[in-house]
Amino acid sequence: MNRSGIRNLSNSLSRPVDRRRFHSCKHNKSQIVGYKCFADPNRRAFSVSDSGWGQPRVCSSSFHVDKGRSRGVLVIPKVASDFRNHSTSVEPHVNDKNFERIYIQGGLNVKPLVIERIEKGNELVKEDDTGTNVDEAGVNTNNIKGLNLTEPRIEREVSEIEKEAWNILRGAVVNYCGNPVGTVAATDPADKQPLNYDQIFIRDFVPSALAFLLNGEAEIVKNFLLHTLQLQSWEKTVDCYSPGQGLMPASFKVRTVPLDGSPDAFEEVLDPDFGESAIGRVAPVDSGLWWIILLRAYGKITGDYSLQERVDVQTGIRLILNLCLADGFDMFPSLLVTDGSCMIDRRMGIHGHPLEIQALFYSALRCSCEMLIVNDATKNLVAAINNRLSALSFHIREYYWVDMKKINEIYRYNTEEYSTDAINKFNIYPDQIPSWLVDWIPDEGGYFLGNLQPAHMDFRFFTLGNLWAIVSSLGTSKQNKDVLNLIEEKWDDLVANMPLKIIYPALESDEWRIITGSDPKNTPWSYHNGGSWPTLLWQFTLACIKMGKPELAERAVALAEERLAVDQWPEYYDTRSGRFIGKQSRLYQTWTVAGFLTSKMLLQNPEKASLLFWEEDYELLENCVCRLGKSGRRKCSRLAPRS
Repeated sequence: MNRSGIRNLSNSLSRPVDRRRFHSCKHNKSQIVGYKCFADPNRRAFSVSDSGWGQPRVCSSSFHVDKGRSRGVLVIPKVASDFRNHSTSVEPHVNDKNFERIYIQGGLNVKPLVIERIEKGNELVKEDDTGTNVDEAGVNTNNIKGLNLTEPRIEREVSEIEKEAWNILRGAVVNYCGNPVGTVAATDPADKQPLNYDQIFIRDFVPSALAFLLNGEAEIVKNFLLHTLQLQSWEKTVDCYSPGQGLMPASFKVRTVPLDGSPDAFEEVLDPDFGESAIGRVAPVDSGLWWIILLRAYGKITGDYSLQERVDVQTGIRLILNLCLADGFDMFPSLLVTDGSCMIDRRMGIHGHPLEIQALFYSALRCSCEMLIVNDATKNLVAAINNRLSALSFHIREYYWVDMKKINEIYRYNTEEYSTDAINKFNIYPDQIPSWLVDWIPDEGGYFLGNLQPAHMDFRFFTLGNLWAIVSSLGTSKQNKDVLNLIEEKWDDLVANMPLKIIYPALESDEWRIITGSDPKNTPWSYHNGGSWPTLLWQFTLACIKMGKPELAERAVALAEERLAVDQWPEYYDTRSGRFIGKQSRLYQTWTVAGFLTSKMLLQNPEKASLLFWEEDYELLENCVCRLGKSGRRKCSRLAPRS
C-alpha cells in the first residue's frame, strides 16, 4: 500500500464522550502509543501506530458502515517502537502507590491498547486483518502457533464441516477501529430480534478465542483482553448504586455514531453491559473469572507473557481478585452469588454457592498465582490467594462430593447437631435425597453437588462445574476419574443424541413453578432446565484428554458432527434426549461453532490441551492444615476460629 495514504490525524476535532456509557476511539491526552482509524469513500479503513494516542480518533466516511464489522487493511509504519518510554513492565511502578488510584478513577486515562506488528529489518510485513495467512477454509496455512514462528508447518486434512465452521466463526468477528476485538454471540440471518445476541460476551468469546489461538491467530484475543480490561474501570450504576471496583462487563457492543456537525463522519464506540440491561439485572460474576483464565491461556499458547506483565493488566487482575476475596459475612471459602450470575443467567435455583462459580473461582485463583508479579504491593494478596485455594479445595472435595457411599452416609445423618465435632455440619435432612438419585447414581462413579448451603444440598448434576473441577484439579484424581466414569455410565442421560446436558435432571411440575417462577423459556428439558448445549463439548474434550480418555471426547464430537451443520449450528437442543432444536434457540450460534472447532483441534493436538489444564498442586495440599482426614476435619473446625 502507498505510504502516502497515511495521514496525520492528531489535530482532528473531538467532542465529549459519556464515560458512564461508552468507550470510544477518543481518549484523553496521553503519551502512550496507540492507533487511529480513518476511512474515506475511496480507500479501505486502516490502522496505524501513532504517538498521539490521547488525540481524538476520527473515522470519516460517506458510505454505509456495517456496525464496525467490515474488514480493513492494516498499514504499518516502518518505525521502531520506543520501548524505553512506553514500557509495559510492572517493575518501574512497584512503589507507585498512586497508580491504582489513577487507574480506577481516571477512566479513559488507563494505559490504552498497543497494537503491535512484526518488522524484519527495513522491510514492512503486511498482514490481513487477522494477522495470519489463511486459506479458503479459514485455517492457518502456516500453522504458526502464537509467537513460535520457527514451528514447522504441519499439513492436516480439514473436513467440509470444519471449513463451514471456520467461515461462520470468521463471519462473526467484530472490528473496532479496524482491529478485530471479538465475536458476536450469534449470526442468525433470519433473526429479526437479535436482542443482545449481536453483542460480544466475555464467556461466549472464550471458545472462539481458543479456536483462534490454536489456529495461530493471537491478535484478536489480545485486542479483546485489553479492550475489556479498559471497560473494567468504567462507571457502572443501577438505580443510583454502583457495584464494586473490578467488575467485568457481561458483554459489549461496537456502535457507530455520527460526529457532531459532520453528516459524513462517524466514530466507533464500545458500549458495555455490566448487568444493568440484563434480564433480572444480575452482575456477571463469571466474566472476570473467565477473563483471567483466558489471559493465562493466551500466554501459554502463544508464549507471549509480556501481556500479563503490563501494569494495567496486573492491576486488572488485582481488582478482580480484591472483589472476589473481599471480607464478608460468609463462613465458607466458596464464593457467594445470586441466581443468574453465570452461564445459567436466569432463575434456576443456583443462588448461594453454585459449583460452576466455585470451579471457575478456583481456576482463576490458580491462574493468578502463575501470573501475578510478587512484590511489596502484591505479597499479601498472593498469601490470601494461597490460603483461599487450600480452604476452597478442601471444602469442595469434602462437602460437595457425592457417590453411593456418601449418599448412604447422608441417609443415616443425625440432625440438629450442636457441636464443633458435628458430622452433619450443614444440618442436611436425609429426606432431601431425591428419589431419582437413589437408582441413578452408579456403584462406580460420583460427582460434585450443584450447590451447598445450610440445610440444603442441590443434587442436580451441573455439567460445566463438574468438567471444570476436573480441568482445574479442584477434585482429587479419584474424584475426577469418577466424574468421567459417571458420564460414561449415564451417557444416555447426559449426552444421548447431542452433547451435553447443562443440568440433569430437569425441574418439573411444582419444582419448576416454584424455583424458576414458571419461566416459559426454562420449561422442562429446555434451555437451562435440562437442555443440551453443544458449546460444552470443548470443556468435555479438555477433561477427557486430561484424564486419559480421549476416546470419550471423540465419541461425543462425532455425535455432534453428524447434526450441527445440518441443524445450522443451534445454541441448544430440547427434550430429554436432545432430539429437537431448542424452541427459542438461535441458529449459527458462535460458541457452538467455536466449541466444535476447539474440540477438533484439541483432539488433533493433545499436547496443546496440556497448556490449558492444571495438575494436582501437592505443595498446595501440604499448606492445608485440614487435609482430608477425619482428625484434620475436627482440627480445622476446632482451631479455625481461634486462628
